[in-house]
Order: sequence, then C-alpha cells, then structure tokens
Amino acid sequence: MGDMTDKIVIPGLTFLSVMAIGVTILLLKARRKKRLETRLQDDPFQITHETEPGKKKSGLLRFFEVIGNYTSHGRSSTNLWEELVRAGFYSKAAPAVYTGMKMLLFLIGVGSAAILTLPMQLHPVKKINMAFFAGVCLFFVPNMVLKARLNKRRNEICLHLPDAVDLLDICVSSGIGLGSAWNIVADEIGNISPVLGDAMALANFEIHLGVSRVDAMRRMAARTGVEKLSSLAATLVQTERFGTSISVALREFAVALREERFFTAEEHAEKVAVKMLIPMVLFIFPAIIIVTVGPAIVQIRDMFTSF
Repeated sequence: MGDMTDKIVIPGLTFLSVMAIGVTILLLKARRKKRLETRLQDDPFQITHETEPGKKKSGLLRFFEVIGNYTSHGRSSTNLWEELVRAGFYSKAAPAVYTGMKMLLFLIGVGSAAILTLPMQLHPVKKINMAFFAGVCLFFVPNMVLKARLNKRRNEICLHLPDAVDLLDICVSSGIGLGSAWNIVADEIGNISPVLGDAMALANFEIHLGVSRVDAMRRMAARTGVEKLSSLAATLVQTERFGTSISVALREFAVALREERFFTAEEHAEKVAVKMLIPMVLFIFPAIIIVTVGPAIVQIRDMFTSF
C-alpha cells in the first residue's frame, strides 16, 4: 500500500495542485486581456462601470469573493484597496476576490503538503510545520503578483509620461486649449501605453463631471501611485497661479523627466559591475582556476606518486 501511495497518489495530487494553480493564473490573464480589449475598443470609460452591483461575474471570481467576504467579514483595509486600484482593479469586489484567492491558495498549500508528507516517516510536528510553511508560501503568491503588476504599470507610466507631456506642449503651443489638448493626448498615448491612456481618459472624464483639472490630476496620481503626475499637477497649478506660459512649463517639465530617466539609467548601468561580482566569484573564477591550475596539479600529483 505504501509503494502504491508513493508511485501513484502523491504524484497525482502534486500534478492536480500544479494544474489548479496554473489554470487560475491563465484564467486571470485571459480575463485581464479581454477587459483591456473591451475598454480600448468599445468604451474607454468602462472602468467606471465595473462597480455596478448587477454586473455578472464569472463563477471562479464569485467563489473567490464569497471566500474573501467570509474571512474578512466583508471589510478590507484602505491600503489594500489603494494598492488594488493602482494595479488596475477598480471593482468593489476586488479586495474580497484578492483575499479569497490568498485563503484558497493557503488551504491548497496546506492540504497538498499534508498529503505529500503523510506517508513519510517524520515527526507529526515536522509534518505540521512543513504543511504550514507550504501554505504560507502559496499565501504570499498574490502579494508578489500584485507587487509585480504595480511596478510594471508604474514603470510604463514613467516611461511614456515625457512623450505625453511633449504632445501636450505641442498641442498647447499650436493654440489648442489645455482641456482639448488633454483629450487629444489621452487618445493618442493610449495606442502606445494603454495604462497611461486609461488614466488620462479617466481624469478627463472626472473633469467633464465637474472636478477641477488639478484635483482630477491629483486623483490620477493617487490612483497610479506615480509621484511625477503629482509634480505635473503642481506645475500646472503654478502656471495658473502666476500666469506663466503653460507651454514653457510643460517643455521644462518634459526635459526634467528625460534628464531624470537618463540619470536613472546611468545609475543602473553603474550597478551592473557590482552585481556581476557575485556570479563571477561563484561560477566564472572557479571554472577559470580549474582550467588553468588543474592540469598543473594533476602533473604534480603524478610526479609525486611516481617516486
């Protein structure tokens, strides 16, 4: 019976666990791609409609939402909500789905590790520790995915923001008002950077609803977590307060962004030499020593053994 468990049951359960995690990741990616395509082709303001209570959700997301509401008692922290919004999840059910996914992965990790360690000749305390450790590892997988998504969106905005500011400068210099220029740039930049285009489109939609341009830009900076957008809003506030040229302010702001990006690239390039020391010491230098000194050591050994 033990041999049957080792050869069939344990590999089968491991395969099912890996497949469940893989299917979950693929479904989330497919859902994200479909939502982005719909928002870009049909309705650029669809992110404002995702919180409607009557909107249908898939069965898997509904299942995650039920688990999340049960474990968190229907309440979520403000920091979690802000991080999910910055990651592009605007639905009210996003915190519950996120919490439910973490709890389900924790249970999958604990259950899989418990089944795998069941036939092993280990102390029960060690089995419990291993199961708990596996559950904790899977529990923090959504945190890593969310962090990676936040960094990716932030880097994309920082990369294309100078181009957007240049387009604003061109439109304003040609005599177009800042509101209309913002509209045009949001449409154009969306073809290159959907994240920045959607953020600018939502800010423009708030302006049409009566929110001031500065407040809308500050909210956009809070939604995306990019401090450069707050700096852009402060620049526009100063131009309106002191009556300076908006075109000149935008041009100088774009130059400052490009200089900062250039200095950041230089900093990363200088860090490469330091980061290369670890693989060189661990992998390259030992191989060189073996190739160069190895034959001499072999000859010396043969010479001493011949006597």
